Amino acid sequence: MAALETIRTKFGIGASLIIAFGLLLFLVNPSDIIQTVQSTSSKNDVGKINGKAISYLQFDNEVRQMDEIRKMVSGTSSTSDEDQTNLRNMTWQSLVDRYLVVPTIQEAGVRVGEQEQENMFVGDNISPIASSFYGFYDENGSYSVDRVREFMEAAESSETYRIIRDYLLDAARINRFNEKYVSLFNAGTYVNALERKRAIEENNTTASVDFVMSPGSFFQEDSSVVVNKAEVEKYYNSHKDAFRQVANRDIRYAVFELNASQQDIANSNAKFVGLYDEFATTDNVRTFLQKNSDRKWDDSWYKAGELRSVNADVETFVSENKEGVSPVFQSGTTFFAARILDSANLPDSVYVRHIMLVGENAKQQADSLLGVVNKNNFSSLANLYSADKGNAQDGEMGNIGWMTKNIMIKGFEPVLEAKVGVPFVLNTQYGSHVVEVTKTTKPVAKKKVAVFEKETTISKETERAISEQARLLAVRSQGKLDNFKTICDTTGIYARSLNITEATDTYGSISHAKEVTRWAFNNKPGKASDVIPVDNKYYFVVAVEKAHKEGIAPLEDVYQSIRTQVYRDKYSEKHAADVKARIEGLTSLEAIAEKLNTTVSTLSDVTFSTSSAPTTEPAFIGAVSSAKEGTINGPVAGLMGAYVFQVNGREMGSYFTEDDARAAQTRFVSYYDQMLVPIMMDKNVKDNRARFY
Repeated sequence: MAALETIRTKFGIGASLIIAFGLLLFLVNPSDIIQTVQSTSSKNDVGKINGKAISYLQFDNEVRQMDEIRKMVSGTSSTSDEDQTNLRNMTWQSLVDRYLVVPTIQEAGVRVGEQEQENMFVGDNISPIASSFYGFYDENGSYSVDRVREFMEAAESSETYRIIRDYLLDAARINRFNEKYVSLFNAGTYVNALERKRAIEENNTTASVDFVMSPGSFFQEDSSVVVNKAEVEKYYNSHKDAFRQVANRDIRYAVFELNASQQDIANSNAKFVGLYDEFATTDNVRTFLQKNSDRKWDDSWYKAGELRSVNADVETFVSENKEGVSPVFQSGTTFFAARILDSANLPDSVYVRHIMLVGENAKQQADSLLGVVNKNNFSSLANLYSADKGNAQDGEMGNIGWMTKNIMIKGFEPVLEAKVGVPFVLNTQYGSHVVEVTKTTKPVAKKKVAVFEKETTISKETERAISEQARLLAVRSQGKLDNFKTICDTTGIYARSLNITEATDTYGSISHAKEVTRWAFNNKPGKASDVIPVDNKYYFVVAVEKAHKEGIAPLEDVYQSIRTQVYRDKYSEKHAADVKARIEGLTSLEAIAEKLNTTVSTLSDVTFSTSSAPTTEPAFIGAVSSAKEGTINGPVAGLMGAYVFQVNGREMGSYFTEDDARAAQTRFVSYYDQMLVPIMMDKNVKDNRARFY
């Protein structure tokens, strides 16, 4: 592990040595996988990939291994919810690669040989996976084949290096499979000169059109347009893929939020006021805030406007005063007070360089170097002594670059107050540093401010009263949907309706409510729940109205939406036929417009092309593209009404060039490339992770 620590520090504390998990090409976001067609899977499996069931135990082990790799390389563990989600997504995608993507590409005859894999690291065609790993870079920041060979040799005797090596080799191999497969596919999307010429002509040809539109009445049904059951069934049977669905539930739920009572707010106000004098007079503001405030000590300097995000009254007080303590401010259930501690003109950004010393004698070495360092020898001393070889901004060893309050290495905060050109010693978690600020942005007026902030604490009495409301609803519902609905209706409790999938973990503005979802999917329609607490702030009572299985939605579930679509189609055709009958014999658009009680409109630059924006309805544009000039055409049944039109003329421009045609083709190819893996996954991947996480 000592060798690994050397790698971590050797290439710069400013860059976290994290393998480029996200560089694998053309791999879709796992959140999209949930929408793919899903096959049956055991409830104990997180999913199935290309016929292989992935058990929870296997997946959990894979996630742990991925996390170990990350810790080995970066020296940090995945602790936040977001980190864990990203880790699971990366792990799932690696399984999709292993069991589906690579085997599918291999079936197409694509191969990646051993020699080719070696060349991905030390040859002429370096893999982006290899080039993204900082451990392969030398002290000058260049990719080094020697470093690669050193690392690979070290992997023969180091378990840590071996794990990282195997991951890199596998990731590079998968990436190369994808590159080859996409290249093979792209070779089949070649556009010849004749096709390109036709595309240029179509995009450069525009039409000027006069038209009359008779709007349809879609908001009130025409009783003469009848949609029968057979028509609905026919539409359903011919469009079944449009009605695929993941498993989902229709639920009703009541939620009781823990909100502070007026008595709670009054008590918190009294407590805050009781501490106010101590805040205003204490010599140790840092300790006071650490002990009493929700907002802890912040060593930052604030310029005008920056405290507005904390509290508008605090911002106003600080901007209008040079010193002193604000009165108590209240915002909702939160109380604030501010104390101005100091004022100064300071820059927003500083350019920093350093020499980092590590080990038992680091502090003594830093003190010794401080006595001899100057502006002429700083870079050479950094090259000789600094453990950080990765920071050499602008070509000078030791240069970290620009730092701001928000872009700052932990422990380096004092640089924002440092004098330009005066080196000093700084001790951080990384070691001891000889630090110098070489230049700054223009200083601006800033103030150091302590903010005392306290949210109202909800009392046990309030908590019991609110939880009792939820408990009474659950008890009186007796586990039944009908009872739940009756009680909500008679007592005025608001019960929301929602359709959820197993991935649902947010209910309105309430997050982390996965327990609610799990309960709904583990119970049958007609059931009502006990109280389900969420985040120690909300109490849910839930009832399941209907369960929908994954697959093709049954006809009864989609009958009404299909009927509406069929009605619109039939009505549009009937409306167009009625318009045709009404204008029979009329020979001018003006006469037609008068007959239909509307006016003649004009569209110019109408084009049926890849680059045109949809200025009106597709059916109308399509009809215009093939109509003869100078003749009245229509009616055309559109989405909004029926169209009668006349093409006045067409013009051939030159604004759409051959370069434009090539760029359009590139966009299409890029889209096709992105769809390769989703198409592989269709009907071959079932993702049940939402059931467990």
